Amino acid sequence: MTDFHNGLLAVNDEANSPLSAVTALNSSGADSFLAQEIPTRKTEAWKYTSLFNLTSNEEGYGRLAETHGAAGLDGLATIPALDAQRLVFVNGQYSKELSSNTEHKNVVRFSQADDAQKSIIADNLGSAIEQEKHVFGALNNAITTDGVLVHVGKNEQLKTNIQITHITTPQAKAFTVPARLLIVLETGAQATVVEHFASTDDEQNCFVNAITEAKVGANARLNHYRLQLIQEGSIQIGGVHIDLDRDANYDSFQLGLGAKIVRNDINVNHNVGGSHCELVGVYLPQNKQLIDFHSNIEHKVANCTTSEVFRGIMADKSKAVFNGRIHIHPDAQKTLAELSNKNLLLSNDATINTKPELEIYADDVRCAHGATIAQLDEQARFYLQSRGISAAEADVMLSFGFINELLENLELDAIRNLIRPILAQRFGRDEELMKHIG
Repeated sequence: MTDFHNGLLAVNDEANSPLSAVTALNSSGADSFLAQEIPTRKTEAWKYTSLFNLTSNEEGYGRLAETHGAAGLDGLATIPALDAQRLVFVNGQYSKELSSNTEHKNVVRFSQADDAQKSIIADNLGSAIEQEKHVFGALNNAITTDGVLVHVGKNEQLKTNIQITHITTPQAKAFTVPARLLIVLETGAQATVVEHFASTDDEQNCFVNAITEAKVGANARLNHYRLQLIQEGSIQIGGVHIDLDRDANYDSFQLGLGAKIVRNDINVNHNVGGSHCELVGVYLPQNKQLIDFHSNIEHKVANCTTSEVFRGIMADKSKAVFNGRIHIHPDAQKTLAELSNKNLLLSNDATINTKPELEIYADDVRCAHGATIAQLDEQARFYLQSRGISAAEADVMLSFGFINELLENLELDAIRNLIRPILAQRFGRDEELMKHIG
């Protein structure tokens, strides 16, 4: 136990949850967090990701935000043309002004849950997270006092998307935002959930500790988008923890732009059989930003499939880390699992540390994994320039083409249309070059 541990746990001194399930989670989470050391570069899973920017802050992050105003944040809260029930949080507090005006029976904040919803929360909250293996998952368990429950009943298919948006604005002192999302899909249910993390353009001084967990029932399908579009002064550390029942489907798209520290732990458990995981991710750090994706897919039983594809483009002096692990247990016969990580370096000063892993203990499986690191193809660049395209335009077209295949496969046009102008600014940094992406 250190002053850093106690400082972060002090966040919970400022708010208390009325739900007994949450207070019980707080207690077990605090015990687990205090029992674990804060990762250092000597910790294998954090070998390439330094927490210095988090641990060295003199005033610490052991407080909640003081202000939560909604003025001027309408543009950040909405995703144009996305048909969604929207819940918006500003600096960790629910904003009625920015959220949808109508109530949705499938979405509720923990603090507003009725008796039936409280029972669902009690049965499922924290059950998908092995907090002894995830120190920042344990932290979230310890300090979260409210959150969002998305519950879809048996054979119910939501026609309206669910959008959960977290917006941060700078405060007088550094602060923490504990964000928690619990998704429970019963047998045959189907839902699309969009998690959207955004911030103003001002220099941020927040630490966002965001945990999502989902229980996907038999023959249910969860389409999950997680968009981290935060300002580069932010720190965000958290994860996604998924439990799949028989013949369940989990389709996920993850986008990360990088910041002081961005760390995402993605854990998917094939628990029963016949389930499928489709995991797609794109990361685009620039300047001196850092982003780290650690995925762990547990194939515990037979006849399950996983397809995982991540692509990254690193510019300037940025740094990215990708560690993808697929673990095939002895009973997981007839497994089909593939992992691909491709990276493009736009600068001689950019860095990528990639480590795809297959750990196989069954003999009747089909598995493959691979990683590539490259720079822009000089021949392709020369070809485009020989056709009258400028060097800057050629670089934008080649960079965007590297990830465009993944974007084209997104089911929601609104997400694709949201991302493309952001990518134009990342690649071209010139409005004239946006025409090659839009």
